[in-house]
Amino acid sequence: QVQLVESGGGSVQAGGSLRLSCAASGDPYSNKCMGWFRQAPGKERELVAGIYTGGGDYYYADSVKGRFTISRDSAKNTIDLRMNSLKPEDTANYYCAWAMQCPRWLWRAPIWGQGTQVTVSS
Repeated sequence: QVQLVESGGGSVQAGGSLRLSCAASGDPYSNKCMGWFRQAPGKERELVAGIYTGGGDYYYADSVKGRFTISRDSAKNTIDLRMNSLKPEDTANYYCAWAMQCPRWLWRAPIWGQGTQVTVSS
C-alpha cells in the first residue's frame, strides 16, 4: 500500500520561501499522479500543483503559477514543492497526494499524506 510522508512547511513572512517534500513508499507504479493540495480553514481542498509521471504533464493552479515549482526525483520517488514569493493567502494545510489516475486533474481515490501547515504572515 502506498504511503506518503511529508516534511517541510512552517511559518514565514510574506515574500519569503518554503519547500515541502513528500516521499512515497510501497509504490511500484511507474505511471501515476503525484502532487500537492491545500486546504485553508472554511475552504475546500484544492489542487495546487501536480505531476502525471506517465506523460510528464504538469499542473499549476492559476493562483500559484510563476511562484511555485513542483519537481520529482524518480529514483527516490519523492516530490518537492518550492514556494517562492509567498502571500498570506497561501496560508493553509498542505497535503501530498498520490493517485493512479487523475484525468483532467480530477484525482480518483487519492491517497493523502498527513498534511503540513504553511503560515504566511503579512
